[in-house]
Amino acid sequence: MSDTLEKQIGEWRSAVLQGRAVADSDADELEGHLREQIADLEAAGLTADEAFLIAVRRLGEVNQLTAEFAREHGERLWKQLAISRPDDERGRPIVTMLAFAALAAVLVQVARLIGEAPGITDSFFNRNASLFVLPVLAGYFAVVRRMPVRWMLGLGAVVAVLAVAVNVFPFVPWGSTDLLVAIHLPVALWFVVGAAYVAGELRSSAPRMDFIRFTGEWVIYYALIALGGAVLIGLTIAILGPIAPGAVEGVLDWVLPSGAAGAVVVAAWLVEAKKSVIENLAPVLTAIFTPLFAIMLTVSAFAYAIFGLGREFDRDLLMVFDLLLLVVLGLVVYGISARDLTRRERLTDAIRLVAVVAAVVLDLLVLVSMFARIGELGFTANRVAALGLNIILLVNLVVTAWLIARLLAGRDPAARVERWQTGYLPVFAGWVLFVVLVLPPLFSFA
Repeated sequence: MSDTLEKQIGEWRSAVLQGRAVADSDADELEGHLREQIADLEAAGLTADEAFLIAVRRLGEVNQLTAEFAREHGERLWKQLAISRPDDERGRPIVTMLAFAALAAVLVQVARLIGEAPGITDSFFNRNASLFVLPVLAGYFAVVRRMPVRWMLGLGAVVAVLAVAVNVFPFVPWGSTDLLVAIHLPVALWFVVGAAYVAGELRSSAPRMDFIRFTGEWVIYYALIALGGAVLIGLTIAILGPIAPGAVEGVLDWVLPSGAAGAVVVAAWLVEAKKSVIENLAPVLTAIFTPLFAIMLTVSAFAYAIFGLGREFDRDLLMVFDLLLLVVLGLVVYGISARDLTRRERLTDAIRLVAVVAAVVLDLLVLVSMFARIGELGFTANRVAALGLNIILLVNLVVTAWLIARLLAGRDPAARVERWQTGYLPVFAGWVLFVVLVLPPLFSFA
């Protein structure tokens, strides 16, 4: 067989082995059948390329093959942690992950100890904790994805600028701008993680969408790890409390921050390593919760439209509304990312449209209330940050509703909704950087 055909067979075998239920022996058997089919077709007069394509078609699609093996050998999925194979380009050995997780765990303790040093404001750790953790995750992806050095240096420069700015600014400890930076800096750094995740391919829509999917899966894995960690720490405190009360404070000071920081890298590794075993958890949850959110949002929109937001519409309630709008946006994004872009799904798309339209109505009501409050009390850093976020969300949701409506009418493909969301990411990134770097000086760091 030619070198080209051998390369094609090797790529096909690698794709088959990505199904974690498929062992090397299974791949050997399948490859044997494939080669027999190719030999028979070449003997009938077909070219090597033609024989390969037809043989693969006869043998079955790769996804169908791995799914069939998963049904027949499901016990294998439970017996392995899906550690990446040496030739798997998506990941590095577990040792690399553990090294970066340990680095994050150590650095967060460095941040804590700096925050407790004399002369350092007590809000230092709150504001800087993400600077000691998320760049480590970005570094992990930069290494395992072999990011070009020039991109690494560029991302390092961005992190350095953010680090200098948030520590040179003369914040009033626990003031409004101090808290805004503490909230928005992790988001800004998450975009740095995203740049490392896509290995510098920032202009391409597909890698951006992969990072959005990764973010949803990462949140789920991190939440599961956090729940397990909370149980472990709770039991540890319960056991040590009666015999060593002083050890409880040590557990909270040393184990809790380090565990939370290390889990950031561990969760990221699990998302990548487990792709072929437990894939697309976020879209599964999306399918469950989108109808429920659509009902809740519709009822809430009617209720607030009739009765109004009321004078009790304060900052805490505004944060709840913003979080709700972000959740709705996430439901739409992950729902679209999981669907077959070539099929029409009228019911699910209609449910998404209802949820988005209800969210737009709620956002408009919130904006009207915000403008009234600003007209009465004036601008503050919190109000500017909230106003900007709501306007950005409103634009995104309005266009999303329009695109879904055109999708339902058969005028636009689902891929256009996906491209709109990935193309809108720089808007969110730009606003977050504005809040971190520009808003504090505008309001005298109050």
